[in-house]
Amino acid sequence: MNESMKLIFSMSVSGSVCILVLFLLKPLLKDKVSRRWQYYIWLIAVARLLLPFTPEVSPVGVLFGKLDQAAIRTVSEKSAVYTDNDSAVKTLEPSEDEVSVSLNNTFKSIKTTALSCLWTGWLVVALLLLIRKITAYQSFIRYIKAGWEEVSDPALLDRLSQIGEGLGVRRPVELCTNSLILSPLIFGALHPCIVLPDADLPETDFQYTIQHELMHYKRKDLFYKWLVQITVCLHWFNPLVWLMGRELNRACELSCDEAVIRTLDLQERKTYGDVLLRAMEKKSSRKNIPIATLNESAELLKERLSAIMKFKKSSALTVAGSFFLAGTLAVSAAATGAYPGVKEPDAAFAPAEKREIRDTKNTEENKTTEDTFLDKAEQFYASGSLPLFKRVFAKMDASDQDYWLEKIYADGQIAFFSEALDCLEKNDPHRASFAEKAYEDGAIAFFSVLTDNMDETVLEDWLDLACRDEKISFQSVLFDALDRDWEKEAWKEELEQQLTEEYQAFGLTKDGKQFTWQGQTVNIFLDRRPDQSFYTLDMNPLGTVNIKVIRGNDGRIQSIDYMTDAEAEELLGDMGEE
Repeated sequence: MNESMKLIFSMSVSGSVCILVLFLLKPLLKDKVSRRWQYYIWLIAVARLLLPFTPEVSPVGVLFGKLDQAAIRTVSEKSAVYTDNDSAVKTLEPSEDEVSVSLNNTFKSIKTTALSCLWTGWLVVALLLLIRKITAYQSFIRYIKAGWEEVSDPALLDRLSQIGEGLGVRRPVELCTNSLILSPLIFGALHPCIVLPDADLPETDFQYTIQHELMHYKRKDLFYKWLVQITVCLHWFNPLVWLMGRELNRACELSCDEAVIRTLDLQERKTYGDVLLRAMEKKSSRKNIPIATLNESAELLKERLSAIMKFKKSSALTVAGSFFLAGTLAVSAAATGAYPGVKEPDAAFAPAEKREIRDTKNTEENKTTEDTFLDKAEQFYASGSLPLFKRVFAKMDASDQDYWLEKIYADGQIAFFSEALDCLEKNDPHRASFAEKAYEDGAIAFFSVLTDNMDETVLEDWLDLACRDEKISFQSVLFDALDRDWEKEAWKEELEQQLTEEYQAFGLTKDGKQFTWQGQTVNIFLDRRPDQSFYTLDMNPLGTVNIKVIRGNDGRIQSIDYMTDAEAEELLGDMGEE
């Protein structure tokens, strides 16, 4: 099978598993997590369908690998049958090896031709579907522009500007009317324009309608939907992908409603629901106009109204659970994997008898053994194959091992570094030299790997040095390596007391688990070491401000300041990914 086709089909299988899991979770999580979470969680499935990332060993990779091996075995068996049946006349015919090779080449040629046609058919359908969607969208835009009129009422334009500023939309937004459309809509990623069926709306209807459409623009829903459409075009043969597209459109509206009503009280939410009902009443009997309406269907409208009335803000526990579940789903989707194709078997590790046969036919005998090992190491390192790289590394001479250790360290490849260390003797000088280098560079991950084979005396010396240098991260690693939990606990208490005194010097006080700064209870409190690990990360749902500690390169506190909303969102996002 064409390697690209294998990759596409394997990604489609992985994506299908992810889609099925999300559909199974839907009734369980419907009223337990936010609609925003239920909308953006589909990005995991979209990423699984579009990005060919895969671990070295994965369920889908193993499945497709077995299918490939089965196909190869089938060809080999057919060629074997052919040569056995003709053994009686083999004195007059080519040798068995020549016949086998000829048959294999014939089967491969037929298989390649057939699958090349399959690949071409898939690509043609995908391109035609994408072109159709683009042209349909362009036709829709021309249809809208053909009958629109720009709103020139200063009061309405001023009201539009106020609503946009309230939502944080800084780009100018046009306002037009078109009596041919059935419901309000917004289009234009770079030059947004809101189109209303009629500008003569009550104040409340105008307010909530504009908020809803601007919320779509603010959240970049247009880009999200086009990303899904590209996914549908690539996986047009997969019905689950089409179902995902329909479900995402439904989740988009529910999520947008939730974003609008988040700050509204019960009565205001009822009013917002009335706006949706009035939009439904004005829906025309014309069915074939291709537009994105404020109300897709009566069934969806019913679900939206129900969600509006049942809305309640998520608790801190629910938010934490949502992050954990999203992280688990993302890791699981990545682990499902894809199939990058069959790699040619490595001559260096083939059975001895096959290597001898291959060597007699191989014309490239000028390379030295050392050059071969370096070439293989480059190949396995680039492909991320740890076991094969380790086997080659163990056969290198000292100078080549030194080169590779330096390269791996410079690239930050901790997994390859760990495998390479396993090939070295316990007293190899590379261990000591890299321990000093990692300590000076603050590379705590590399240093941690190097401590695995250190003697207790050496660990004690490193711990004394880390205590003198006040390198807390290294102290923690060394306490773990020495298996001194009681000393580590005492060290933690001493560290906590030291940090409390430092915080107090900058006006930050602590009462139990609660931090207070300038008379305000702290919600998120972040204090990071220079190596980006945490001194302190505390979250208090009762707090009202987010605070961060700013330290210099020497690790000393320079100031304490407010954390911006963007920094807080980035921190929470990183925690969700972890």
